Amino acid sequence: MRLGSRYWKLWSASVVSNLGDGISTIAYPWLASAVTRNPVHIAAVAVVTRLPWLLFSLPAGVITDRVDRRKLAASMDVVRFLATLAVAFVVLAVQPDLANPDDVAAGLADVPGNASLLLGVIYVAALLLGTAEVLRDNSAQTLMPSVVEKEHLEVANGRLWGAEMVMNSFVGPPVAGILIAVAFSLPFFVDAGTFAIAAALVFLIAGDFSPKRTSEHSGSTSFWGEMKTGVAWLWGHQLFRPMAIALGILNGSMMMSLATFVLFAQEILSLDATGFGLLTTGVAAGGVLGSLIAHRVTGRLGQGATLMLTILGSAAASVVSGLTSSFWVFWTMGLFGSFVGVAWNVITVSLRQSLIPDYLLGRVNSVYRFLGWGMMPVGSLIGGLLVAVVEPSLGREWALRMPWLVAAATTLALFAYALPRLNSTKIDEAKAPADVAPSS
Repeated sequence: MRLGSRYWKLWSASVVSNLGDGISTIAYPWLASAVTRNPVHIAAVAVVTRLPWLLFSLPAGVITDRVDRRKLAASMDVVRFLATLAVAFVVLAVQPDLANPDDVAAGLADVPGNASLLLGVIYVAALLLGTAEVLRDNSAQTLMPSVVEKEHLEVANGRLWGAEMVMNSFVGPPVAGILIAVAFSLPFFVDAGTFAIAAALVFLIAGDFSPKRTSEHSGSTSFWGEMKTGVAWLWGHQLFRPMAIALGILNGSMMMSLATFVLFAQEILSLDATGFGLLTTGVAAGGVLGSLIAHRVTGRLGQGATLMLTILGSAAASVVSGLTSSFWVFWTMGLFGSFVGVAWNVITVSLRQSLIPDYLLGRVNSVYRFLGWGMMPVGSLIGGLLVAVVEPSLGREWALRMPWLVAAATTLALFAYALPRLNSTKIDEAKAPADVAPSS
């Protein structure tokens, strides 16, 4: 099977930018933990990063359906390059005032005098980077059906996510731990460089990637009207509506746990920056495994059964992670949870790319991600508040464990909602011609 040079340029750009993302997943929370030990302030970084998915997803879909999607994706990588470079220079200027990484991990670091300024810079950067990510990711996903045949989408997406997971969780985080040990600002400079390379690669993809809109599908030309069309299409779809709601609950539960993850790693698992980075290699291993065999599991069990198993698997991984103090047990749960997460993505994204008409793909995809990703800042906020509220009565340790346990319970409740709505029968019905394009 030949996927073509355009696919491999898109693949390479995603791999490079995900190396930067993997570095930033360690660099930003570690920087925040050097500035404050307050769980609400730590969680606020995750809240601000994901807030654009709640606020900007819907207009981003209209923009994606109006412009060349390749140029939009590349332009957003340029924005991320400039924003990250600015953060790098700010951190470079203040790093003499920051404690060394070992003292941060041990909770011995004094709060620097410019803590409020640094937190402000982190929040502003997180908001800007998150907004660019909304446009970049939405446009990149809508590019895939233009460079790969529909029958190859699951394999193409699987290979893309496998490589992304390697860079995002296997290579990037350990590299970040090493870079932080050298200088707090260094990972931010490297992160900025990856966005510049990714932008160049996407700009090199040949072709016109404007949406294929015909006169019969032109619909409303107003910004608000086009947004309403995307919302109505998804909300009227008997498969994608519950799928988006389920994704929102899964992502909200995940972010509930991850909002204060850096404190959990430091205080419960007793990890330094390098160990924190190595912890995510389990996530990478599971993601790679899922990307390689998810389509085979789907072929054997069916798409509906596989989706149900991913929900149960996520709940199991959360409860074990929340109860353990072992690096290796947590690492193994990261592997397992990542495997089922990638299986979910391979199925659901490929279904969206194959069933949603191209002229609506950007808008409907953005509505789906508004519901699915918009819950991430909500989950992050709940996670931080949960730790702060529980700590006075149960103590710091169980306060940091509690988000994982609540996330597990929430995911188990989701299973009851999803079972009658996301089974293989419902998926087969959605594939039938009469259900491919519900009226708006």
